[in-house]
Amino acid sequence: MLKLKTKSGAKKRFKLIGNGKIKIKRKKSFKNHLLTKKKKKRKRRLSDFSIVHKSDMKNIKKQLNA
Repeated sequence: MLKLKTKSGAKKRFKLIGNGKIKIKRKKSFKNHLLTKKKKKRKRRLSDFSIVHKSDMKNIKKQLNA
């Protein structure tokens, strides 16, 4: 049987938490550039991690071979 490679883009963006079956952690968007016009509070909130929505879980787990 062939071994499946993980998608390198998904590998960099997502992390399994909670024994890999419960949740997938992701980073929030809009914190890469043009940061001077954004408020400190907004940038601080964007620094936190978020959980992937359950409708996307199946697709991401498939990409991660989890």
